[in-house]
Amino acid sequence: MPRVVTVLSLCWTFLLFSAGLGLFLRGFLLVRLELRSRSQCQDASFPDASSSGRGFNSCWMPRRFSKAVVLVIDALRFDFAKYNPGNKDPKPYENKLEVIHQTVVSKPQHAKLFKFRADPPTTTMQRIKGMTTGTLPTFIDVGSNFASPAIEEDNLIQQFVQNEKKVVFMGDDTWEALFPNKFFKSFPFTSFNVRDLHTVDDGILQHIFTTVEAGEWDVLIAHFLGVDHCGHRYGPHHPKMAEKLNQMNQMLRSLIAKLQNDTLLVVMGDHGMTEAGDHGGDSEGEVDAALFIYSPIPMFEIKTIEDSEVVSQIDLVPTLALLLGIPIPYSNIGMVIVDMFTSLPKLDDNHYLEHAKVLLINAIQVNRFLEAYSQVAKDLPLKKLSYLKELFSTAMAEYNALITDQQVSERFIPNQDHHSRMQNLLFMLQRYLKETKEMCQETWARFNPVHMLCGIVLLAATCVHCFLVSESVSTFESLYKVLLFYPIIWGLAVGLMVNIWMLISGIRVEPLIASCWVAVGSHLGFHWNFWRSKYNNNHDTNKLSQSSNAGIQKKWKNLWKIFVPLGILLLRCGAMFSNSFVVNEGQVVSFLLKSIVTFTVLKLKWDGKLNTYSLNVPDMHRNPSFITYKRESLYIIGLLVTFLLCVLFSNNFYNCREEFVNCVPSSFLKPLSSLNNRQERNFHYTLSVSSLALLIYLIRKWFLHYGNLNSSHLIVLFVRLGFPFIVFCSSCFWAVNAAPEETSNNLQDLKKKIVVVLPRIVFGLITTGFFIVLWNPITVFVKDNKQSDETLVPSSKNSAEMKADSLHVIPLIYRKMHQSMKIHFNGDQNESQTVAAYGLGTVYSAALLIVIVLLTFLLVLLHNERMSLAFLLLFLEGFSFLEIHGTARNLSLQSDNTAYFTVPWYAVTAWVFAATQFFYATGHQPTFPTIQWNAAFVGFTEGHSTNVLPAILVGMNTFASHILFAVGCPLLLLWPFVRELKSTKSKSTRKESGDEELMMEMRLRESPQMFSVAMLQLGMRCMFAYGVQLLASVCAAAILRRHLMVWKIFAPKFLFEALGFIVTNIYLVITFCFVMRVDVGVNTWFKELLKRSR
Repeated sequence: MPRVVTVLSLCWTFLLFSAGLGLFLRGFLLVRLELRSRSQCQDASFPDASSSGRGFNSCWMPRRFSKAVVLVIDALRFDFAKYNPGNKDPKPYENKLEVIHQTVVSKPQHAKLFKFRADPPTTTMQRIKGMTTGTLPTFIDVGSNFASPAIEEDNLIQQFVQNEKKVVFMGDDTWEALFPNKFFKSFPFTSFNVRDLHTVDDGILQHIFTTVEAGEWDVLIAHFLGVDHCGHRYGPHHPKMAEKLNQMNQMLRSLIAKLQNDTLLVVMGDHGMTEAGDHGGDSEGEVDAALFIYSPIPMFEIKTIEDSEVVSQIDLVPTLALLLGIPIPYSNIGMVIVDMFTSLPKLDDNHYLEHAKVLLINAIQVNRFLEAYSQVAKDLPLKKLSYLKELFSTAMAEYNALITDQQVSERFIPNQDHHSRMQNLLFMLQRYLKETKEMCQETWARFNPVHMLCGIVLLAATCVHCFLVSESVSTFESLYKVLLFYPIIWGLAVGLMVNIWMLISGIRVEPLIASCWVAVGSHLGFHWNFWRSKYNNNHDTNKLSQSSNAGIQKKWKNLWKIFVPLGILLLRCGAMFSNSFVVNEGQVVSFLLKSIVTFTVLKLKWDGKLNTYSLNVPDMHRNPSFITYKRESLYIIGLLVTFLLCVLFSNNFYNCREEFVNCVPSSFLKPLSSLNNRQERNFHYTLSVSSLALLIYLIRKWFLHYGNLNSSHLIVLFVRLGFPFIVFCSSCFWAVNAAPEETSNNLQDLKKKIVVVLPRIVFGLITTGFFIVLWNPITVFVKDNKQSDETLVPSSKNSAEMKADSLHVIPLIYRKMHQSMKIHFNGDQNESQTVAAYGLGTVYSAALLIVIVLLTFLLVLLHNERMSLAFLLLFLEGFSFLEIHGTARNLSLQSDNTAYFTVPWYAVTAWVFAATQFFYATGHQPTFPTIQWNAAFVGFTEGHSTNVLPAILVGMNTFASHILFAVGCPLLLLWPFVRELKSTKSKSTRKESGDEELMMEMRLRESPQMFSVAMLQLGMRCMFAYGVQLLASVCAAAILRRHLMVWKIFAPKFLFEALGFIVTNIYLVITFCFVMRVDVGVNTWFKELLKRSR
């Protein structure tokens, strides 16, 4: 029963956290309301639309082109397209698109290059949505980048189809998901495999020229991915980037030569990329893409300005719509690019009037959208709406007045006043469209303060819940009632009453709101019963110890032990409110981690635990205690040095945030295939394989040291044979993956098969290992020696008595086994022998380490091969800390056996800090551009049929350190037992308990109730440590929601912190279930031994 209560209590606490987090997210990340209305040809209120705008397949105004070729070169950064003739030593991405420069220079009236500015987030799905609907995707939409639901809002593709235009598509299959069943013909190719530079581009080149020549199309859309994938895999500075851009240059040159006079060519990038080749944020390199417009007929005014004009990506939507004679999508807030509506090199008032017409049509459409949206959403500021409506009315009246002046006289001659009024009208219309967009940008970043505040309160209450339980769980009379029965009953009762009231009141019941009310009731139930029992206990205790100061002194001493580690934890939480500390969090956490571990060792020195004279032994040099303490003192200092060196070396694997302009990402973040030098590639390959092999060697040595590799159980055989084979398969996969691409086609085909087969073999072996260790996690080897006259287990009268005495029998069995092993190793055959068991003292730790190693194999495979050294450092750092923690506890608890069942706050805090520190030390940052999407295609180079598996793989890659430290959390409780010192117990204590031999983890079987309570206390402390950090990031995002850097720094940090918290707690609960499974296995093992021995 205690095991079930422990696991269910942790699950319930996690659900309480989830309710608060979900409510805060509801208030912080609201999705913009989408209108499903569509523009129609008959909708235009423009005066001339009925007469001159219709006919010849045109709406609203006469079309200028009957066909358009739209080429999207994914991640085409502006400086990729910009040509500098004076650059004699261009970088791989510079001066490669020569055809754009030549066309713009030789035909300035036909071609123009714009700086195409994207609205963040700069992910492909959001950019496609913006470039087809003319709207601004909200921040939360970034989560849909790989789900790509169909776009329901009015968009260009819908308008093309609605107006009977044939749309042919080829390239990135994201378009097929966004616009299902909309294309006349389509040639989609898998888009998500960033390692594949050629499949999509080559597929497009195979179809594009024949399609253009056939002419059976009105709009041709091609989305190339090679440049983007090259950036992700190699970065923009790699020679492969030059190859891809040269390929695009040749494609554009051939395509321009085939265009007819009625065809418009649009070449654009959906976003740019960072210097590391990533995107998703809002740095200059990510938002500044290129837009190249070419027309066989003149359409631009000749200007002497050298700098390219900047246009917003959503401005292309109304521009293309009017150029091709279709209605502007209903929800568009972009402004037409008026430069594309000029037909002669010299402007006069007639041309200004043409510009005014297109801007007015655009303004009428935007005004209609604002009116419809404000009636439904009710969130646009009324003052701003009123101002914009007045500005629109003024512009409309001025346009009508100017038209009337021209129509009064057939021989109207524009004067200076008319010229000034026309320019003022253009300015007024452009200001209206610009300010409308700015208003929408501000409004769609709206928040719900009530939901945010309630979510924060629930999160804070759950943190308090965790802290109170962790500090008082050993005093509860009934874990089941205090932690489960009362909170759940109160929660369900409150939730039911609130839901009934909402139904009666006609309020729609939402699952999230209902679960939050359940959480509120649960907290009320817990606190009512907790503080009531606390008051009763304190009242009884005060009667007995009113005159004693011992209790007060002990309380102050315990507070001091809590103050330092929790003070450091709160200091780290406070740093989340500063953007400078957030961007430097890797260094901040490393410093705090080193500080708390160093303080732990120094405190042992200050408390005299590392001083031999503290033993009060008259002849210390002859006493074994002196030798033990001296050895442990030197050992713990050596461990501290190892720990600090691991933290120091792990800094070499850090990635760069875009805020650090001069920062160079770690070279270890680049895969082996990106290295051009063969010797350097071979060296790093050897280093990677050696790191993984050394990791397995050290784990194997640990198992051998404690006797967990002696049995013939299936799990032991898997550790002996399966682990090396997994390393071998991983090494072969790395070797093949790092091979250069300049090989024959046959070898390329073989390589494609190998890079799929080998990872899947590893996945299969790891899955098999998980099932085996779950089926039988016991790694104990029992050796039956010659039976003696003394039986292994005292006889009992009946089974009931045997069950009652089992708590004492199991330790007795272990002691006799330990004595038998000692006799066996000393070679004394005259002593009676019974049964020897190898590995029983580390049976829990061994099973947990097997799971951790299996997870490490998987996570290493999901990272690039050069990161195996980082995982080796992670293991060395974790082992060093566990040894420091175990030794420190043994030196501190010389006579207190029960204190072994409490994991101190310093250990929990340091463990949580280590998880965060290695999040950065595995090349991650809490920003979207640094997400390592390659993990989704390890073993699945052809893509996935669903988004579930790639999401899991990318999530495991991103939160690898959180997963490993969550699974390793129970080791904080187990390791002091593993590191138990024979000399740390006083003679009187050993004599009273009969404990003259090391019990190690069998002490947990001596007190199963204390074991369950200790696991629950550890779980609550871990949840508190992670929960407080989540609460801090939530508060920072809420308080600083209007900060300039909220969407760049604080919001991504909060989202990563929330996802890390969820992942950590899921694995934490699963791990605690597994430990309980091992405990059940140990009980079963002893029961079988009891039956055999009686």
